[in-house]
Amino acid sequence: MTHLKPVLIVFSIFICIIFIVPTLLVLPFSSDKEKTNLNEKLEAGPGISELADSVEVAVYRSGKEVIEKLPLEQYVVGVLAGEMPADFEKEALKAQALAARTFIVNKMMSGDSSLPKGADVTDTINDQVFKNPSELASLWGADAEWKLEKISEAVLETKGQVLTYNGKPIFAAFFSTSNGYTENSEAYWQNEIPYLRSVKSPWDEKSPVFTDQKIVPITEFEQKLGVKLPEDGTVGTITLRTEGKRVANVDINGTSFTGREIRDKLGLKSSDFSWYLKDSHIVISTKGYGHGVGMSQYGANGMAKEGKDYKEIVTHYYKGVEITTSEKLLQKVTAQR
Repeated sequence: MTHLKPVLIVFSIFICIIFIVPTLLVLPFSSDKEKTNLNEKLEAGPGISELADSVEVAVYRSGKEVIEKLPLEQYVVGVLAGEMPADFEKEALKAQALAARTFIVNKMMSGDSSLPKGADVTDTINDQVFKNPSELASLWGADAEWKLEKISEAVLETKGQVLTYNGKPIFAAFFSTSNGYTENSEAYWQNEIPYLRSVKSPWDEKSPVFTDQKIVPITEFEQKLGVKLPEDGTVGTITLRTEGKRVANVDINGTSFTGREIRDKLGLKSSDFSWYLKDSHIVISTKGYGHGVGMSQYGANGMAKEGKDYKEIVTHYYKGVEITTSEKLLQKVTAQR
């Protein structure tokens, strides 16, 4: 009879799974009641109660034009969920949580007069994308519970930590995918920021958005840039590149543009571009996705896959920074209110 015991054990486990799995899986919503039940689970969800914080963040919800207030760490969960795929490596998620928390602490300490009265931050790419549990339930469907649990863990494991330079929270810029290098701050913005320096980021080559191609009709190209292409069949000459290998300046038939101007006017994914004329169109190839300054998200994930932890990731992309507790910084924020 002893040879039957493993079979009985396996059968018993199988029976347990039959009863347990349906309670763990959240199937696509077949009714409003099911959706409401999931929302309630997520609101009370894994780790959320541990993320209560004395400092509240007032988020301007651009869609509904209302202000939503919630504890800082819960806000970080919503940003992490909105800004980085939950299936990224845990250490990459922790690095993003640290950047997101630093961004909002810095913004709350600095203030922003352009925001609606009573708001600390918006929920758009102008600041940081934010999603609340109800929105995540709709967005993620059957994957909502495990994704929120993983993201909440990443926030909990970095709770209260911020990135500082000379004792002050940094401007924790981040973006999707580099062209193999990050960018110096002054190549995109006006100011030279000591911790936002160009560094190598070879992991980005595996990003699904590492390269892109856009085809623009000549008439649209000329109209958007306010130029007239020369008759010799050329498009423009790149006269200078940045330290991050993106286009710094380009000359189009006597008119000079920065790489950023070209990217913005033509809606390109990156300012690392090349182009050529084909029939009545301009074929534009780009490398990377985003402004290129600060932490590359796909680069962070690549580092994590190689075994780097979140501290190694953030100190690679933000030069000379320290990881410190936000307690004293948040006391200043509270005092200002």
